Amino acid sequence: MKVTIGQINTTNGDIEGNVAKILDGIEKAKTDGSDLVVFPELAIHGYTSQDWFQDHDIIRDCEEPLERIIPATKGITAIVGTIRQNDDNDGRRLFNAAALIHDGELLGFADKTLLPEYDVFDDPRYFEPSEKRNLFEINGRKIGIAVCEDFWNDKTFWEDRLYDVDPTDELIEMGADLIVSVNASPFNKGKIKLRCDMVAHRARTEKIPIVFVNLVGGNDGIIFDGASLIADEEGDIILQAKAFEEFVETVELDVRKPDSRGITGNEIETIRRALILGIRDYAHKNRFQKAVIALSGGIDSTLVATLAVEALGAENVLCVMMPSPFSSEGSITHSEQLVENLGCESRIEPISEAFEVLLKQLEFQKPKKGGENLAAENMQSRLRGLIIMAISNAEGRLVLSTGNKSELAVGYCTLYGDTNGGLAVIGDVLKTEAYAIARRINDSAGKEIIPEVIIDKAPSAELAPDQLDSDSLPPYSAMDPILKLYFENKLSPKEIIDEGYDEELVYTLLNKVESSANEFKRRQLPPTLIVSKNAIGIGRRRPITHKYRRTKNT
Repeated sequence: MKVTIGQINTTNGDIEGNVAKILDGIEKAKTDGSDLVVFPELAIHGYTSQDWFQDHDIIRDCEEPLERIIPATKGITAIVGTIRQNDDNDGRRLFNAAALIHDGELLGFADKTLLPEYDVFDDPRYFEPSEKRNLFEINGRKIGIAVCEDFWNDKTFWEDRLYDVDPTDELIEMGADLIVSVNASPFNKGKIKLRCDMVAHRARTEKIPIVFVNLVGGNDGIIFDGASLIADEEGDIILQAKAFEEFVETVELDVRKPDSRGITGNEIETIRRALILGIRDYAHKNRFQKAVIALSGGIDSTLVATLAVEALGAENVLCVMMPSPFSSEGSITHSEQLVENLGCESRIEPISEAFEVLLKQLEFQKPKKGGENLAAENMQSRLRGLIIMAISNAEGRLVLSTGNKSELAVGYCTLYGDTNGGLAVIGDVLKTEAYAIARRINDSAGKEIIPEVIIDKAPSAELAPDQLDSDSLPPYSAMDPILKLYFENKLSPKEIIDEGYDEELVYTLLNKVESSANEFKRRQLPPTLIVSKNAIGIGRRRPITHKYRRTKNT
């Protein structure tokens, strides 16, 4: 049996465009002589369409696009992620489903049972869980279809499970000799390998081939990496889709030839590629061709500019340097060196004169040291935000904001200043990870793309004389491991301390993270590209108004 992975990049609500990609995939599969082509979860409508799934017209017409796909399946079988209406009077109005279409005929649906509502997921808000399984027999094969989470509850693989039932296990018990899993599984660190291990384990344990097809592409801050795969009954991966790009290719299930081309073992490289895809898709799907970045000569804006050039092309990226009275010489010279390396456009728009006017008008004292006059310090950042947004408004450029996760977590950012923008590119990237990505870029290029002087210099907001981040914050090398354990692993303060971290530092940092003022700042952020679990953004929900405080009793 020949099977085709239809790993496509869909856009929420672009039903015409998504259907066209599905039809193209079917034709490619036919050309390859394939028997079965599989597309991702909710491929027709877009997985992250959110409350569109509650609109009456979407519900009423949900199955109409499928009618355009059915005739194209003459001579082949297709499995397509879609939605279908729940005709019962009770429950949500839609099922998250996979349609099985064979030789021009719709044979039926497999509806999703396990509906995740953790991290970025909110399936129960939109979909009714299914209570039954369907087995489909095609050309002598019994095919069991699992929609995403329905595959992710294997009791022999997961130590801790979220659900009592395992729909995939039930399909195997019913006699399935091929499992097809359609997915919209977002990227985060380590997840590509996790999926490969999970699929290979189940195939090997159950002695059954598994086709695992995943969505690729960015939609808002959520990035889907693809990395679809097919494992044979021995657990060997015989077709591995490339990550972070569309992929429509075919393999014979009995090929017995391992394929690992889509896998990268370098975590920093996968983050880099995810961010590039996230920038490109957010810009293009929202009809932006050009971007603008406030370039300070520091590592964060440098990294964002470098990623933007790779995502959008140097000709579409504008870097704006906005020196103030406290800007170091390097803020311009180092930025100019980067711009030369990248080949993108740049401008210098000084803010010193406007800053002096506002100081006089508001009767503020010019800062003489960091923290002495925060209102005056922050006014510089807000002036830069004003300029960068004016350029965006005048030229139709997407503003890429440059704050990193370490700073955003503890509130080391200026509201309506450096938090301005249309997309927070590295808002889920720790400061130490930003440095690692920068080094990776240079190493991969075999030359200095990001000037080493930028990587090596001490970070500074440069809003006061001789100011350094270390005047206000612990070293990032000390902060970041604690923040990672707290955000990504969801460890309590005591559990983090038990890992060997300083008690006072842990409580100081985490109370900054959880302060109402800093949560308020984070709510004002543009969409953030997500590369980790429980990230700042839609995957992490905290009230602004609260009296929680981390103490030694928690």
